Amino acid sequence: MRRTHRGLTVVALLLGMFLAAMEMTVVSTAMPSVVGELGGLALYAWAFAAYMLTATVSVPIYGKLADLKGRKVVMLFGLALFVASSIACGMARSMEALVAARALQGLGAGAIQPVTLTIAGDLFEPEERARIQGVFGAVWGIAGLVGPLLGGAIVHLASWRWVFWLNVPFGLGSALVLALVYHERPERHAHKLDVAGAALLSIAVVSALLAVRSPAAGLLALPLGAAALAAFLAVERRAPEPLLPLDLFRDRIIAVSSAANALLGAAMLGMVTFVPLWVQSVLGGTPTQAGSAIAPMAVGWPICSALSGRLLPRTGYRALVRAGMGLTALAAVALALLLRPGVPLLLPQALAFAYGAGMGLASTPLVIAVQASVPWNRRGVATATTMFFRTIGGTLSVGVLGGVLAHALAGGGADAALVSRLLGPERASIEASVLAPLAGALQGAMGTIFASVAVIAGAAFAVALRFPRLALAARTPERAGAGAPPAPDRP
Repeated sequence: MRRTHRGLTVVALLLGMFLAAMEMTVVSTAMPSVVGELGGLALYAWAFAAYMLTATVSVPIYGKLADLKGRKVVMLFGLALFVASSIACGMARSMEALVAARALQGLGAGAIQPVTLTIAGDLFEPEERARIQGVFGAVWGIAGLVGPLLGGAIVHLASWRWVFWLNVPFGLGSALVLALVYHERPERHAHKLDVAGAALLSIAVVSALLAVRSPAAGLLALPLGAAALAAFLAVERRAPEPLLPLDLFRDRIIAVSSAANALLGAAMLGMVTFVPLWVQSVLGGTPTQAGSAIAPMAVGWPICSALSGRLLPRTGYRALVRAGMGLTALAAVALALLLRPGVPLLLPQALAFAYGAGMGLASTPLVIAVQASVPWNRRGVATATTMFFRTIGGTLSVGVLGGVLAHALAGGGADAALVSRLLGPERASIEASVLAPLAGALQGAMGTIFASVAVIAGAAFAVALRFPRLALAARTPERAGAGAPPAPDRP
């Protein structure tokens, strides 16, 4: 069997992960311009929610398929689907078509994220893995910083369609390098795919989003969603390898951390999704300015995440979780109170930095506390479960807040076609007598959005106050020993 070229394989993996990680933030600054051309403001949030939902529920499926069929074939499938759906996104002629293509794009990203880390684990010895995982973690931070600025620049210089089409050459390059230099001999493992659980959870979440978008649809969607959720919980109790292991929630640390992560994800995506829209619609800013408004969050997060790791031995978990959630809540309240027409762009930038700083302070101790509360052989699934809740919280948040935006605009008498013109190149052609009340209606609607985000962040802080006390070295013998890896030989 031919040998794998480890260096080139890592480069290809980093490129694939960068594309998947950046796709969320790069699109956030392009979406106002998309609405300006295609219309369909009511579906604004669905372009985010569709991507996140399919990516989230497919991650554990792809992870198990990688064990069954091998990493290479699953990774190449994910890259191919991501590239094909990126082409479809760029060719969309309606918001409905874009949302459908984004759902497919999420399915591709769902393969890229877990399989990349699995291949990296296969390629490196245990003593090397921490270093290489740090490199992959840095890619997420860089993508979060570059994405908003790059998206704004692409829209300003070319077209929003190139935000998606730019994925094509890099995605194909990543796939080609992997196909040529990465070789494996798959070890077959018996796994049970929880397809039923993933399908039922998707139905429950989509039903909730439909109910928010249309009260009429809610008459059918709410009972359907409730039934799907009940069936999902029943399936998870019996599934040999469940998507969501329910027995984990008997541990109070995991239960509280999961709730906190869900609310943290909801507050984060509410800010990332709607601040760029506010900058372009109310301030009249460019796509580049919209991107720069949220980019500082990607600076504050890694700085304070690293800081929390250094402070943790002295402060303990609970103090950092409370401080981080409190800072995020304060930033969200300031966002709701201070974002008004005419404020300098520096204000949302400063609040975005504070937002990210709070999340960085809280996220690291949340993850480490969960890992410290379970035995070694359950650490992976416990960590994945809490991250799962963060993504699901964000998915529901953007969908619900999108519905709030649509209802608020309708209540304010704003015409959807005029709003689309406001976000597009035709803004300059709108008469001043029309532009002023339209911008006012949008400010009122966005104020409702930011107030809702502040409530969510406040709820996250309230949950943080319930975070149990956990000593850093307080691993009980049963927890520390059960399923632990063998100790290394001592010389």
